[in-house]
Amino acid sequence: MSTVITSLLSQPRQVERLVVGQPTSDGAGVKLERVLTQNLQRRLDPFLMLDHFSSDKPEDYGAGFPEHPHRGFETVTYMRQGRIRHRDSAGNEGLVSDGGVQWMTAGRGVIHSEMPEQREGRMAGFQLWLNLPARDKLRAPWYLDVQGADVPQFERDGVTVRVIAGESHGVKGAVQREVTEPLYLDLELPPGATFEQPMPATHNAFVYVYEGGLRFDTGCQVLSGRMAILANTPGSDGVRLQAAEAPTRALLIAGQPLGEPIAQYGPFVMNTEAELVQAVRDFQAGRLA
Repeated sequence: MSTVITSLLSQPRQVERLVVGQPTSDGAGVKLERVLTQNLQRRLDPFLMLDHFSSDKPEDYGAGFPEHPHRGFETVTYMRQGRIRHRDSAGNEGLVSDGGVQWMTAGRGVIHSEMPEQREGRMAGFQLWLNLPARDKLRAPWYLDVQGADVPQFERDGVTVRVIAGESHGVKGAVQREVTEPLYLDLELPPGATFEQPMPATHNAFVYVYEGGLRFDTGCQVLSGRMAILANTPGSDGVRLQAAEAPTRALLIAGQPLGEPIAQYGPFVMNTEAELVQAVRDFQAGRLA
């Protein structure tokens, strides 16, 4: 069993509560697990949603996500397996495949589609919604496609770490954000391996296990398909994760809360109801990008 050679942490966070993903469908009937739901948005501010999709049945994903609008937040699509192409009303287009990431800042508004480019095999990945501060909600849309081979990666004590956003052990991720300061790591831990990640006590954080299982110092176990919300204990300086008896894959996500009002109507996330009404009117009038 692997052990931590030199601990980086004096007071690691523990699990506040466990959450089980809810089966649902989105787009044109894509089956998925909604892990971070709307009732957790204030607790996990600045994160608004996390979906996990994974199926080798084309009928579960083949219809994809036809054209739909967004305003006021960012979407982060992380493909573990498969290929999905995105197009938008501003003329942007890109392909996200195995291990790749598509980071979209919807800002003042965009209409886009995300459609599978496969008719067989497994399509698996995640979509995370990250809120924007009020001052940036009407900024111009922005996009970044990162191919799988270009996602920064390192190994520490046998653990493979892919850094999608933020910084881990001196390795900067593909995306940085000054206000929300998101940390987004994909961890691959062999049985018994331990990984430590420093983070501010004020950041909201959660771990989602999608293969194997994790255990914490208190004995709490987080099995596959569970999200562990990490306690914001004053004085805590990070998180320590240990794989159980099986190889484990997990996402570690954290960020600086905005502390602003959240008003959501479907694909629009603003600060007030009046702004939501305006978003719908702009969409109906064809004023999104």
